[in-house]
Amino acid sequence: MTAAKRIQGAITAIVTPMRNGKVDEESLVNLINFQIESGIHGLVPCGTTGESATLSFAEHKRVIELTVKTVAGRVPVIAGTGANNTLEAIELTESAKASGADAVLSVVPYYNKPSQEGLYQHFKAITEAVDIPMVVYNVPGRTVTNMAPATVARLAALPNVIGIKEACGCLNQISEIIRICPKDFIVLSGDDFTSMPTVLIGGKGVISVVSNVMPKAMSELMEAALNGDLAKSKEIHYKLFPLMGTMFCYPSPAPAKKAVHLIGKIATPEVRLPMTEMDEPSLNKLTTEMKKLGLI
Repeated sequence: MTAAKRIQGAITAIVTPMRNGKVDEESLVNLINFQIESGIHGLVPCGTTGESATLSFAEHKRVIELTVKTVAGRVPVIAGTGANNTLEAIELTESAKASGADAVLSVVPYYNKPSQEGLYQHFKAITEAVDIPMVVYNVPGRTVTNMAPATVARLAALPNVIGIKEACGCLNQISEIIRICPKDFIVLSGDDFTSMPTVLIGGKGVISVVSNVMPKAMSELMEAALNGDLAKSKEIHYKLFPLMGTMFCYPSPAPAKKAVHLIGKIATPEVRLPMTEMDEPSLNKLTTEMKKLGLI
């Protein structure tokens, strides 16, 4: 089955466990196996939640390599390979392909504030340099630049651009992308709170933060939505909705890492500067919601 046909449902933007300033490979392997055993539909290593911005190139490549090896074909691996430098994005994409990733996730270049034409040329250059399926990633809250639906439609015409992770948080924009792009173009929510409505209007799933700690529930939510079971999907959505917000009560991925640590799936909640671990008020919010869900 092609990568495009396998990419749907709940896909975890997996955290990168760290210990004493280094990637904790043992915890990463344990977390990957927990995810798959819980029914997750795919994994994204080295995304925003994986602290890609502060991983060295060697660490970045190693995390993807280890993820692919550990997954061993059980679910699709969509490797985060984006950068605000097109040549660096190409290098990371080449490495992900060499590691055996099923596809790559490539973010809108941050800080540079490129034009819509610049965005198109950036992604086009990557696809021309490396033959691997690509999911483009729009997250204007972090990149400043919003990729317009018309630009997404231009990119969807390129052979290797198979979908988008859309984290604009706007169902109007998501609807327009679905309306003007090819029917087989994969639209994934980039925000947990829009995952159910995105699927109900024609999307194929979510690249999720909450699924780091609740992979089974997020998988069930997406399966229900994809199957048109509105009652079940609404029930799970509102059950998880407070935790979805709490994952961002302090700069991400600190809450996700702390939550995964609290359920015993990684050795430490350590994050890398300039990110810091949660302060006490935020931690209290997180633990309160986790207790309500019976996680701790």
